[in-house]
Amino acid sequence: MNRAELKGLIQGIPATIPTPFDDNYRLDLAKMTDLTRWWVASGLGTSTSPLKVAAAMGEGPELSEDEWPHLLKTVVDAAGSDANIMCALKPKNTLLTIEDAKRAQDLGAIGLQIDLPFFHHPNQDDIVRFFTDISDAIDIGIMIYNTFWFGFDDMSLQADTALRLADAEHVVAIKWNVPSGQDYDEMRKFSKTFNVIDNSGQAVRCHKNGGRGIISGMAAVHPAHPLKVWELLENRKYDEAQTEIDQAKNAMGPWGEKYSKRSGGYWQVKAYMAAMGRPVGPPRPPTIGATEEMIQEMRNIFVGMGWPVI
Repeated sequence: MNRAELKGLIQGIPATIPTPFDDNYRLDLAKMTDLTRWWVASGLGTSTSPLKVAAAMGEGPELSEDEWPHLLKTVVDAAGSDANIMCALKPKNTLLTIEDAKRAQDLGAIGLQIDLPFFHHPNQDDIVRFFTDISDAIDIGIMIYNTFWFGFDDMSLQADTALRLADAEHVVAIKWNVPSGQDYDEMRKFSKTFNVIDNSGQAVRCHKNGGRGIISGMAAVHPAHPLKVWELLENRKYDEAQTEIDQAKNAMGPWGEKYSKRSGGYWQVKAYMAAMGRPVGPPRPPTIGATEEMIQEMRNIFVGMGWPVI
């Protein structure tokens, strides 16, 4: 597919889905099958809400080289032939990343989320070479994840660097956030070339700048919420979209602040899933999960928000 076709698939609400584990921290592929069918029935996996497997929030870095392909195949098979599935790849050197990219492509992914190669502390030229070489080797889309916080601020993808990737046909989206001192609004320089997906909690600002998507931690938990936000953004109902975002943030924020230092990792999304009545098991250590009391607190919050807890 060319860039125009791929841009039509990687936009809107790329939904990171959690990875289910059993009580012994083994992959629970049966649970993933059931959840994938529910996510698709709830409106995810479309051209404006691709399902994203093995991302950080989905504990992708915790998965072995044997596990993530099985997880991806499970989601692809369960979602059906019409669904759009992305796969997030862990940062490696260019050669190994190309191997992983081809494997994900063969398993049915229509796109990849690929971090900056931060272990290499890349300069801007390195970033261009990295993504150009991967683009040249595959036929599916690439969403660059501007993971500057794992290195130095000057490692952040610069707007002029993004423009240098205009000829890398399969680079179609940029998951955008910037460090202090870099102008967020410089995305305007490349927002007509690539789909900019906001990862900074500034959905309205991004859309006004020509952005084509937002990241929501609630996409897998209650798909209707971010899908409604996206619909409002697309209809330029910016005040209503911001109100929808703020209401959820204000209701859930105190719980998050109360337990923010309990553990690292992405245990919160698993607590949210359990609170909604769709548990996905524990996170892998060293991260620890929420207690039953914490989950019940969040459950009460969701009930108060009118969300469909089961």
